[in-house]
Amino acid sequence: MLKILITGANGFVGKNLQLHLAERKDVEVVCFTREHSTAQLPALLQGVAFVFHMAGINRPQDPAEFVTGNADLTQVLCDAVAEIAQTSGKKVPVVYTSSTQAARDNPYGQSKRAAEDALFALQREHGVPVHVFRLPNVFGKWCKPNYNSAVATFCHNVARELPIQINDPAAVVTLVYVDDVIERFVQLMDGADAAVDSEGFATVTPQYTSTVGELAGLIQTFKDSRQTLMTERVGTGLVRALYATYVSYLPVEEFTYTVPMYDDPRGVFAEMLKTPDCGQFSYFTAHPGITRGGHYHHTKTEKFLVIKGQARFKFRHMQTGESHELVTSGAKAEIVETVPGWTHDITNIGSEEMIVMLWANEVFDRQRPDTFACPL
Repeated sequence: MLKILITGANGFVGKNLQLHLAERKDVEVVCFTREHSTAQLPALLQGVAFVFHMAGINRPQDPAEFVTGNADLTQVLCDAVAEIAQTSGKKVPVVYTSSTQAARDNPYGQSKRAAEDALFALQREHGVPVHVFRLPNVFGKWCKPNYNSAVATFCHNVARELPIQINDPAAVVTLVYVDDVIERFVQLMDGADAAVDSEGFATVTPQYTSTVGELAGLIQTFKDSRQTLMTERVGTGLVRALYATYVSYLPVEEFTYTVPMYDDPRGVFAEMLKTPDCGQFSYFTAHPGITRGGHYHHTKTEKFLVIKGQARFKFRHMQTGESHELVTSGAKAEIVETVPGWTHDITNIGSEEMIVMLWANEVFDRQRPDTFACPL
């Protein structure tokens, strides 16, 4: 069992790290929080094999707290780790979350730089592995809004239809996603080689560059997508991470929303989701004996999945007249694909309501529907 100490365990990054480590059966986590005194830190280090040092002060009421909460606390940690190295020969690695502010000449930056210096001295003098991360803006679930993260504030406010304030939309920001930070931390805990930049600081990838205005606009589109049904490309990169972050700020009453449902004597039809370049998703129902479709497309293709009931699909080639027929049902996960140039329809041949999922490769355009009636 690997015993791990997390300082600042109840902070934004600390909470995320705790959750990831809780998924491990080979890890025991010890937490140092604001409920503890600095004097308790050496005792908490006993038996610890790895330290994630994330405790710190960034918005004190008294500027003197920068020194006590960043530089002094880190020095106490370094002294305790050095004592362990001297008495037992055990060198307990330390990961430290510093800040890009450490390069600046302000009270916060000075205190973070002093903490960095103490850790690098520990490394030089006692051979203790030290990984100092000068993290840019970290974003993700559980970051406190209206504190020191524009992303957290924008997500929280937009999700609640509260105004957001943007002083300079063109201001450039560098971002890292909390899950990427945690992944790198855990890799180091598991013995991965340290990757450092030219100045000796540990690095996290990927890093994203955007502007404040772009971030705000993207977050607003996430909210608007519930009305437009048009989703952004949320599967990779910054947009994926930002969308996951936005959703994490939804109040519980916003976990659900409705989409338009169109009802007629045949059944109902509802669109679920539209994409910029990969079509749209919908579903429809049909009462027993009802036939839907009876049209062909030049380019549009569709995939049908009957999830309840029994269906007969009929096809006829628009040039040769060749015909084809097949039967499928909700008892079998079978995709039926429509083919350009073949008119087609679907009939409920069962005794219960039929429910069918549908994907079309393009978003329906009323001006150019590419749908031409031709009953079979």
